[in-house]
Amino acid sequence: MKRLWAPWRMEYIVGEKTEGCLFCAKAKENRDRQNLILYRGRTGFIMLNAYPYINGHLMIAPYRHVASPEDLDEESLLELMLLVNKSLRLLRRAMSPHGFNIGINLGRAAGAGIEEHVHIHVVPRWEGDTNFMPVFAETRVIPELLEQTYEKLLAALNRTEPRNSSEG
Repeated sequence: MKRLWAPWRMEYIVGEKTEGCLFCAKAKENRDRQNLILYRGRTGFIMLNAYPYINGHLMIAPYRHVASPEDLDEESLLELMLLVNKSLRLLRRAMSPHGFNIGINLGRAAGAGIEEHVHIHVVPRWEGDTNFMPVFAETRVIPELLEQTYEKLLAALNRTEPRNSSEG
């Protein structure tokens, strides 16, 4: 049997679960570094996914607790897209990906892990990032610690833009 050392996964399995909505809870706290929040806008925020598909996997969520984008006002919708653009620029600057997947999963049937609070995934991609591990071993290798990825992205963000602004 093959083993892959990924101790942070155990935290997800046995760790303390957030009561209520993860996005609402993290947005209300004043612990951006611990909560992996990189940027706060007027109506939404950018955070690093704690259980990423790949390094640099970001999530953008509105502060307002709604399950679908059709329940958001125009200002919130616009800012979410501006935050997607900010995320793309940030990831290009810090990680130089070859491409991106951007998406929203609405409902459990569509793959939403947190279906009660709409959020957008921005996933950087590199040619060859899908190698034999996920195909044959059904295992994805994340080659960098979350804290390292967070620090890299935060440094790139702070080099060029103010931390808490609503401009996209």
